[in-house]
Amino acid sequence: MLNKVVIVGGGTAGWMTASYLKAAFGERIDITLVESAKVGTIGVGEATFSDIRHFFEFLGLKEKDWMPACNATYKLGVRFENWREQGHYFYHPFEQMRSVNGHPLTDWWLQQGPTERFDKDCFVMASVIDAGLSPRRLDGTLLDTPFDDNAEEAQGLTMSEHQGKTQFPYAYHFEAALLAEYLTTYATERGVRHVIDDVEAADLDERGWISSVRTARHGALTGDLFIDCTGFRGVLLNKALEEPFISYQDTLPNDSAVALQVPMDMERRGIRPCTTATAQDAGWIWTIPLTGRVGTGYVYARDYLSPEEAERTLREFVGPAAAGAEANHIRMRIGRSRNSWVKNCVAIGLASGFVEPLESTGIFFIHHAIEQLAKNFPGPDWHPTHRDRYNDAVARVMDGVREFLVLHYVSAKRSDTQYWRDTNTRPIPDGLAERIEKWRTQLPDSETVFPYYHGLPPYSYMCILLGMGGIGLKPSPALALADPAAAQREFEAIREKTGQLVNTLPKAYDYFTRAH
Repeated sequence: MLNKVVIVGGGTAGWMTASYLKAAFGERIDITLVESAKVGTIGVGEATFSDIRHFFEFLGLKEKDWMPACNATYKLGVRFENWREQGHYFYHPFEQMRSVNGHPLTDWWLQQGPTERFDKDCFVMASVIDAGLSPRRLDGTLLDTPFDDNAEEAQGLTMSEHQGKTQFPYAYHFEAALLAEYLTTYATERGVRHVIDDVEAADLDERGWISSVRTARHGALTGDLFIDCTGFRGVLLNKALEEPFISYQDTLPNDSAVALQVPMDMERRGIRPCTTATAQDAGWIWTIPLTGRVGTGYVYARDYLSPEEAERTLREFVGPAAAGAEANHIRMRIGRSRNSWVKNCVAIGLASGFVEPLESTGIFFIHHAIEQLAKNFPGPDWHPTHRDRYNDAVARVMDGVREFLVLHYVSAKRSDTQYWRDTNTRPIPDGLAERIEKWRTQLPDSETVFPYYHGLPPYSYMCILLGMGGIGLKPSPALALADPAAAQREFEAIREKTGQLVNTLPKAYDYFTRAH
């Protein structure tokens, strides 16, 4: 039986993988995780998709078990500031798109929107976020009863199987290093062997498969399956097995980031329950509120901005609170390995692939890859079908997310610097240009977005197109002949629901003060 797994590299990717596989296979699998004491977690992956709750559910963990330990907060969506013009903002919320007479409400909004704010007219979450509110009441109940903790929902499904069935109203922000620490305890208590040592080389057998990894003090660690969680270095997949890397930088030029962890008085500041992406002259700045600090960073392209200029801009953006914060400069490898499973090595996390964290996809990529590995775990015969299915799923998710991120830049109206003007002349992925032409006259649907699962439903595309403002959009011609009364009632229902929630939900800070 193939059951001896060696994970090289810890951090979020390594410990999420070890924890999930141990929860999936229990004592039937032997897992060793080896990590260097010298390599820390990069820590840009502090925001997530709402699907991450399925990871914690699979591990049998409730929010009260892990959130306080990770300084975690709720994320109800993404706020984009200054992408259209200075002073403008909009939300990409976690909320199911409403439909009226077979047309998405956003289509009706193009036809007869009550205000200029599609996000507040078509969703309740935009106003909830603006007010800095928690999606849970002080007694712990959720704002929408279909998602109450006691409600029945299909368990054991992968993220792709869940998509389209529900849209959970929030995701999480957390400290990546603290989550790795928490999962270290979770996994080792369940039998994962933890080795702290430096991996010096990978030994290959006559087939070119990995037979062991050599460590500085613990000798050779042998295994059947080796999982590469060594980050951008790709020690096993890219170096030992020489698997090529496919760069996305021709279409996504941001290749660097500088990050700060800024302690703040969150009671005074308040917790806005969203990730904020604020456009800058040569990229954008993320702002992630946690219970005791704010995580922030400038994602930029070195072709347009130096690291020193980026750090100075970030510190000015944060203000006096950034004075004592140490800057972490990161070179990002944007793209994916040609195949993430080669021979008996599977790469998960940055060793597999990465795109800038504009839509918080880093943790999502890890979670998706782990699910796919558990689903396609090899047998003693190492049948290539399992490997090929895994590689196809991982590649398609990353290629689809690449398209979605490129759309942010192509559709952004901003053009005040060379960086933003160049968004109109850079190449775009095959197929996206044709899709955009269709979306000009008919908003995206499941038939016209990237055709494979990539974690982003059609309404996400609608939000970006409507919010960025750089691509002209038209309502469906059919709406000119349709009775608008039902749509008007839906807009009114959203206004009423929004007013009710804003008047009854607690402030996010107050909720976490009580919960933690």
